[in-house]
Amino acid sequence: MKSLLIVHHSVTGGTLQMAQAAAAGARREVGVTVRLEPAAAAGPQALIECDGYLFACPENLAAMSGVMKDFFDRTYYFVLDRIQGRAYAILVCAGSDGSNAARQIQRIAAGWRLRDIAPPLIVCTHAQTAEEILRPKRIGAQDLARCEELGATLAAGLALGIF
Repeated sequence: MKSLLIVHHSVTGGTLQMAQAAAAGARREVGVTVRLEPAAAAGPQALIECDGYLFACPENLAAMSGVMKDFFDRTYYFVLDRIQGRAYAILVCAGSDGSNAARQIQRIAAGWRLRDIAPPLIVCTHAQTAEEILRPKRIGAQDLARCEELGATLAAGLALGIF
């Protein structure tokens, strides 16, 4: 049985909705278990035990969220040279762009020598004022369907031995 680890961080709920949609898509695949873990709680053992990864976070101040950065800081050297070649994908919930957060995660994944299976999926909420940024998010059905499809694709590739 293969396993997919979805590490997520969310403050306003947008990224959590995206991660949950990806998990729902992945759980439809037979032969794959899905672990949905908050970045604050996930550790190196979870990375070692799983066969593929989905990293999901908001973009804060043109960067990945601090909690997601903390996850990578706490796990990076413990798993270096132990998870190379494994598949991964990225989900980012952003107010306007999201590309820098995705780029930061890609650089970390490159250091681990992980294998990206899709371009980063960035959902833009267009939140530009302090009030809009801090307001709880509701991700639209079309964007959630894209997240679900990414989770299903990653899980299917793991189950079939493609990744």
